[in-house]
Amino acid sequence: MHKVAFVTPGAYPVPSPNGGSVERVVEKLVPLLQPAIEARIFGRGGARLRPLGRLNGVVCERLPMASRGAYMNRVVRRLRAWRPDLIEVENRPKTILRLRREFPRANLWLHLHSNTFLLRPYLNDKRTLLASVRAADRIIVNSRFLREFVVRQAPEAAGKIGIVHPGVEPERFLLPHREVGRAQRGWCDRRIVLYMGRLIPLKGVHHLLKALPELVRRVPNVLVVIVGSPFYGSGRMTEYSRKLRRMAKPYAAHVHFQSYVPYDEVPEWYALADVAVVPSVRREAFGLVNVEAMAAGLPVVATRIGGMPEIVQDGNTGFLIDAANAPAELADRLSLLLANEALRAEMGRRGQARVCEQFMWQHSAAGWLREWNGFWGGGR
Repeated sequence: MHKVAFVTPGAYPVPSPNGGSVERVVEKLVPLLQPAIEARIFGRGGARLRPLGRLNGVVCERLPMASRGAYMNRVVRRLRAWRPDLIEVENRPKTILRLRREFPRANLWLHLHSNTFLLRPYLNDKRTLLASVRAADRIIVNSRFLREFVVRQAPEAAGKIGIVHPGVEPERFLLPHREVGRAQRGWCDRRIVLYMGRLIPLKGVHHLLKALPELVRRVPNVLVVIVGSPFYGSGRMTEYSRKLRRMAKPYAAHVHFQSYVPYDEVPEWYALADVAVVPSVRREAFGLVNVEAMAAGLPVVATRIGGMPEIVQDGNTGFLIDAANAPAELADRLSLLLANEALRAEMGRRGQARVCEQFMWQHSAAGWLREWNGFWGGGR
């Protein structure tokens, strides 16, 4: 059996209950790849996590994280000791360059979860980007959008890119609308729009708040619930998150801010909602929150940005809007959905069916293994 190492960035441990979208993909995807391969996850240590442990049958080596450089030095030493047949680097193109120097004959894959680390300040010049692409034997991306982005930057990469969508566990989100939960919060008579995610400018929450005056005029009992913080696992504020609260202040009766919640509690917030909104303004390579909302049976109103049109089907599982006209279109589509329970229910059912057909972790694992079989069957 071939041995495959999965090298996480070291930002969060695996498993990572308080954040780290890359680590969560590794946590959910990698165990499903066995027994086809012998997988091993390399990541940072964490409280109450053993330095050497198992995650659903996969060995996890958890290393001290004094600094990024020290972490990678330890990873290199452990890779030399384990001697994998393939090393997959998660979302850090520059790490590929380091590992190519350390292991010149190794099979190296780069798994991109976003384009963030292909841009400044993480990659400062085109030469480094091209070198990272050349150093990888295979590049896995999570959407057609991200594939096209990489190819525009490095056309020579076109022949080595494969698409593997991330997924969800639908059963975690199949919760009934919890009238008890609404009653506890005094929300029984409210129409609830849910935003779930980080409070950073590219997520576009300011556009949602700009839509409030018109949305309140059309749907007087609307409540916009904003769940999230600027940082994973922390309620720490930034100037942007404070700005959002200032924007919401005139409509305090129609906005509820809920700071970061652990991932285990996320389905409970979807269960309270009538509609989910994803108003990102740029660079959303995939947008897993769309899939989570659909799994929960919610119609989704999302911007036509990045990989999100690959998930949300306009007019079928929700609505896609133009980022350039987001406030007006958000008010229009959200008020339409909040006024029409039958439409919400039908779109919600279609969304759940789409998730079960395409966006489960089992689909992700099957996609990764197709890439593996094609690569290894090519004579490696």
